[in-house]
Amino acid sequence: MPDPNPAAMEFLLNRRSRPAKTLTTPVPDRAALMPILTAAARSPDHGKLEPWRFMVLERNALLRLATLIDECGDRLGKPPEDIAKARAQYADAHLAVAVIEVQIPSGKIPLLEQTYSAGAVCLALLNAALASGWGANWLSGWASHDRGFVEAGFGLADNERIAGLIHIGTETSAPPERPRPDLDAITTWVTE
Repeated sequence: MPDPNPAAMEFLLNRRSRPAKTLTTPVPDRAALMPILTAAARSPDHGKLEPWRFMVLERNALLRLATLIDECGDRLGKPPEDIAKARAQYADAHLAVAVIEVQIPSGKIPLLEQTYSAGAVCLALLNAALASGWGANWLSGWASHDRGFVEAGFGLADNERIAGLIHIGTETSAPPERPRPDLDAITTWVTE
């Protein structure tokens, strides 16, 4: 059995995402980001397919993506306030890592398990950023699920989609604690 790691458990019991709109500069440079990406890449991956990849979005890339939001929102019939909020997610950001799910045909590993692996990478990336002392938040949004937007903005292939956008930066304010699940209500103990 591995040795207990109380510090890691304490971190997990108290971790808290930081709202992306409260993140600012400085952001991690490439050297600081590599251990975070390395930790995320150690996520569960049934079959060792690596059904995901990283796309690091620096400031200019985020500004370019923000310019594509209006056309996407208009095409989808989104109200102006939804378009403005989605645009701000990119325009106000300084660094985000897009976790791209790459669905790999496999007779052994179902696509759904590949999706789960990409989600695990998102959470591991978020936690690694937080554990490294950065503020971080996992977002997606309607635009990131639109094929036209992800193909034009991210150059994604047909077998790829965005699992999440992990915004990373320096937090400007600590968020308040939020309600957590009632474990008794969501846990079933099976004894036989």
